[in-house]
Amino acid sequence: MTTVVAARKGGQVAMVADSLVTFGDTRMSQRMEANRKMFKVDDAAGQSVMAVAGSAAHFPALRHALASISREELRLGSKDEVYRTFLQLHPVLKDSFFLQTKEDEHEPYESSQFTVLLANPSGIYGIYSYREVFEFKEFWGIGSGRSFALGAMHAAYPKARSALEVAQAGIAAACEFDRNSAEPVDVLTLKLKVSK
Repeated sequence: MTTVVAARKGGQVAMVADSLVTFGDTRMSQRMEANRKMFKVDDAAGQSVMAVAGSAAHFPALRHALASISREELRLGSKDEVYRTFLQLHPVLKDSFFLQTKEDEHEPYESSQFTVLLANPSGIYGIYSYREVFEFKEFWGIGSGRSFALGAMHAAYPKARSALEVAQAGIAAACEFDRNSAEPVDVLTLKLKVSK
């Protein structure tokens, strides 16, 4: 699995991801495979950072699907823009990347089968299976170490001087206590448009 966290504070947004890959009971460290869980996306408003939790197959599929949308049409600067972009991506993922959308026949929408954490100068967004988009004002995390990370970031947030400090507290807790997360970590920071 994975742990990816994002935080915003002091005019900065930071995203940090662990580097462990697991296949059932097998663990593969960064020494064995150069696993990067975050990737940059250039959209109409600037640069965003994305990470995916779940199947390793989501990572290249999402990266290539996003590349199929022109930079002018790719918009990730607000909750509604993120929703529209992921709505656009869904048929591309189905038709070009063979996404299996079936989860439960009683669900009202087709599933995109992923959990995505997105950070950019406008903030932090979580995107889930049915293209639900949440905007987080302080911090969030995804993946198997999420609970440990959220607790640590909650404790660190009031005294932390920067978003990076908050995010590092979260990823450190996940790597310490979650058996599917491990160091080294990757770190990316961006300047927020408006400091909150």
